[in-house]
Amino acid sequence: MHSMANGLTYMRKTTSTEATKQLASTLAPYLHAGDVVVLSGDLGAGKTQFVQGVAAGLGVHDQVTSPTFNILLQYPGGSLPLYHFDLYRLEDPDELEDIGYYETIDGDGVSFVEWGEKFSESLPCGYLELSFTVDEDGSRHVCAQSFGDRARQLLFVWAKDSKSRLMKTAG
Repeated sequence: MHSMANGLTYMRKTTSTEATKQLASTLAPYLHAGDVVVLSGDLGAGKTQFVQGVAAGLGVHDQVTSPTFNILLQYPGGSLPLYHFDLYRLEDPDELEDIGYYETIDGDGVSFVEWGEKFSESLPCGYLELSFTVDEDGSRHVCAQSFGDRARQLLFVWAKDSKSRLMKTAG
């Protein structure tokens, strides 16, 4: 288990697709090569919308779609290469080798990983986790939690950006 001792947790409620993408776009300027963001939440909770917002913030002009059937989609056109994984269809951790997972997350860009919790032992020691939940009224709660020093620094500067409107949570 990860130690939560040095983790930060912030929350933002978004009431529209546009708001989710706006939140995501505010993260883009703070991302560095090698950053890993794990996205968790049900189907349709806003994970791909979030990646679309980050891509826009990085200046990616390609259409960003869910990588469910491709497992990995790559967007090289922005200020930082963007890698979008969806591990849902993988059964075995060995398959991560086949898709170049380890080289990619350590590589030249930022990696967004959907269903990364399926292979928690294969996650890097540091990452930002974003959990998406949907209310009855359709609004989303995005909970951001940091694991490790780099992710903590990333979340700290992102939350300090007034445009992110992230709120610190107790605990």
